[in-house]
Amino acid sequence: MTTARDLLLVSLERTPRHPVERGDLSLALAGAELIDLLTVEAVRLDGDRIMPGYLPGLSDPLLAQAAESLVRDAPYETVDDWLWRRGRGLAEAYLAVLEDEGQLTRERHRGLTFRKSAAVPVDSPARWRAADRWAAQEPVLMALAVALGYGAEPAEVAPGVVDEAVTAVLATVSDALQELAAVRQRRVIEESAFENIWRGE
Repeated sequence: MTTARDLLLVSLERTPRHPVERGDLSLALAGAELIDLLTVEAVRLDGDRIMPGYLPGLSDPLLAQAAESLVRDAPYETVDDWLWRRGRGLAEAYLAVLEDEGQLTRERHRGLTFRKSAAVPVDSPARWRAADRWAAQEPVLMALAVALGYGAEPAEVAPGVVDEAVTAVLATVSDALQELAAVRQRRVIEESAFENIWRGE
């Protein structure tokens, strides 16, 4: 299992402090993938640039796909650019793969046939591993989950991450999530202003 898979399973079983959009989850999953690639030395960071290393044999298809999609020509890609490019639709991709593998099932809503069923983790070793990492407050998983809005407030969670490159990725994920929230807020304000103009207010 990978950090991205564990993060997705954790997010499906816990109630966030605030609503979590798929776009937020996708950005965090892209960050989780990059951290796992750092761990297996498939990449390293030079400042904020992702420097590709060797392509290890990765058993996880989505992580292997992430490694193969690395920009391998100078000036290479920044961590921020990676999050936005790789993160596009990533939550849906993970949900589809885990469902195909039988790691997720769809919860049926009795009498509400029009309502889209929710993805629910099945009782499996993958689910146990994610739960164990969460219970142990594994620093990377906790940092990503907290940034999304799961678990304790950020100020209440000790950083616990000592690797500089991993810390840099986590900081960039947090910045990207804040940027996305600001874009959404700006859009709400603009739409509200537009509606007021049409109403003559």
